Order: sequence, then structure tokens, then C-alpha cells
Amino acid sequence: MINELKENYGYLFEDSLLMEINSVGTFKEIPEGFQLIDIGNYIKSMPLLVSGAVKILREDDKGDELLLYFIERGDTCAMTLSCCMGQKKSEIRAVAETPTKLIMIPIEKMGEWMGKYKSWQNFILQSYHDRMTELLEAIDTIAFLKMDERLFKYLKDKAMVNHNDVIQVTHQEIAFDLHTSRVVISRLLKTLENEGKIKLHRNSIKILDI
Repeated sequence: MINELKENYGYLFEDSLLMEINSVGTFKEIPEGFQLIDIGNYIKSMPLLVSGAVKILREDDKGDELLLYFIERGDTCAMTLSCCMGQKKSEIRAVAETPTKLIMIPIEKMGEWMGKYKSWQNFILQSYHDRMTELLEAIDTIAFLKMDERLFKYLKDKAMVNHNDVIQVTHQEIAFDLHTSRVVISRLLKTLENEGKIKLHRNSIKILDI
């Protein structure tokens, strides 16, 4: 695990902190679609992503989901941090967007390292800032963009975190993430294809205009 730590976090953390993470952290490999955190769970550890991507979702009282943002290699989730530090139940669902490797850090170490390592404190504060920026972007997207613009942004974001301009996704999966109906998504995807922005295939979409 130490090699993955140095490769992904060596530029952020000093060797002594890397060694502590290596000592107390738990390395995990999770498949695409694996639910890492669910709404209502108490969170006992915080994920540090080594590779892959995880999507963070909210759920309304009807059980419908809404995609908030993605976290990638070198990231962690601010909402996870908040729940860990406050020992509160999770308000988000975290699902692996791609096969993902991560290191789970026990929550009791988070506060200890905040006072012990300036690099950890900076990392946590920067993570809060980055996730807050993404949340504001998500709010702006919902409030100010038309559904076709939201859909195209979603497709480009998904292609970016998958590092592939061809994404494997069904119309129904997109509808769940964007909190709308499959019929609406299918119609808008056809419109985007006619505009030359995407090419539709069976259960996959190629992004032509990134």
C-alpha cells in the first residue's frame, strides 16, 4: 500500500504521515457499481481514493436520486468528513463509478492528524473547498441550465472521470442520476445526436464534442 500512497499522495504529505496512513489505513478494491456509503449509515472511516472514481448522490423522500459530484484519485469527500467528525449519519450515497482502489482511514485519526500535520490540515481544508465548489456548480446546473444542457454536461463529466469518450450507460441510469424520466432523457439524447454532439449506441454513448 505504501507505493500507492507515495504515488498518489507523496506530493501532499510528508513521509511520517504517509507511514501512519500505511499503518492504520485499510486498502480496498471495489468494483464498478459497489455502494461504499449509504444514506443513514454511521461512517467509521474516511476514503482516500488511489484510483478510479466515486459518484456522490442525494436522495429525496420518494427515493429518487440526484447526482451531486464525482470524486477521483487524490480526493476525499467533504460530506464524509463532516459526518465522520460529527459522528452523524451519512446524508449521501457513494457508489463506485468505475473499478476503484481506496484507503479507508479510521475517524479517530482525522482529528489527531489535524493538529499533528499541517499537510493533513491543508488537505482537509482544500477538500472542503473543492467539494463546496462542486456543490455550488451542481446547484447552478439545476437552477440555471436547461435539461439538455444539464444532460450534455453530465455526459462530459462522466467521460472525464472515466477517461474515455465512450461511456457505458443506459438511458434509465442517466434518468436516475439527473432526477428525471427515461423518456425525457431518450428524447434529449436523440436531439444531442442530431446536433452532432454525441453518437448513440446500444447501452453506450460516444461524446463527439468535448
